[in-house]
Amino acid sequence: MTGPNDDSAQYLISTVSKRSGVKSDLVRAWERRYQAVTPTRTAGGHRVYTDQDIARLKLLNQATSNGHSISQIAQFSLDDLKDLLRNESGESTQPFISIAPSAIDRIFLAEDYIEKCYATVLAFDAKALESHFENAIVELGSEAFIEYLLTPLLTQIGERWKTGELRPVHEHMTSAVIRSLTYILRNNNPCSANAPRMIVSTPIGQMHELGALLAAIMAELKGWHVTYLGANLPAEEIAAGIKYTNACALTISISFATDDHIVPKELRRLKKLIGNDVALIVGGRAAGHYEAVLNEVGVVNIQSYQHFKEILDELAAGNAKKSVHNA
Repeated sequence: MTGPNDDSAQYLISTVSKRSGVKSDLVRAWERRYQAVTPTRTAGGHRVYTDQDIARLKLLNQATSNGHSISQIAQFSLDDLKDLLRNESGESTQPFISIAPSAIDRIFLAEDYIEKCYATVLAFDAKALESHFENAIVELGSEAFIEYLLTPLLTQIGERWKTGELRPVHEHMTSAVIRSLTYILRNNNPCSANAPRMIVSTPIGQMHELGALLAAIMAELKGWHVTYLGANLPAEEIAAGIKYTNACALTISISFATDDHIVPKELRRLKKLIGNDVALIVGGRAAGHYEAVLNEVGVVNIQSYQHFKEILDELAAGNAKKSVHNA
């Protein structure tokens, strides 16, 4: 490890990133969470690294690419890392057991991004926020980005908006940046011809569509053929979309609770129009406010993204069985 007065520490993080192949944000995350490297700092406060740090990061990068968890190998010596990789290349009869990257590693990295992203929201810097988001999508993957970074960040923004630290305009700016990146988040692989079909929307009066949009992306990533209808649609139009696409599921997002009876009325009407053969799934920040009508109508209430993914898997399996039976 680099000593506090190591004169060989001469490389800035941008150079280290280029030479090691590890992105700067990930270098900082590995440093902060696991002490994988311990750089010194210049008088101006900039991190500086040694050739040994670069060598370590190269080996750690290769090992994690092979499936090892950074939390388990960050403290390995250079020789241990070389032995690990040599064993995996077939030079040993006792290869090291490969461990898939753990969810905890992605959560830690996402937490670092949340901190940086919130700072850019507070500074009202849309360009910097977009850059952080783009880097995070690459490093975390779309699913982990939505689940571990976006969801907690949006919750935090909502809480700080209520306390007065942020204004509504901060939330609108963040939402606009997220919408601009949906082309990166979406699954670009073609759906299977037999993929189950889903409609995603928000009921009339629910203008905030971000939760619905993210649900649509998550369903696409799980292999569903999704038709996204946007926000604020009456029950009759949503039901028409189901008819035109022959969808077997409808996901509705409810972001804001109101004292009127519009949402309960629309949910009851939707259920009547689509019948029992189409699964009605409801989620969103304000869904819990309507728990009574959700139970009455018999919808599937999303508790978390993990729960949503489990629901999608169950519905897809049931749809596949039904298709085989009908064939």
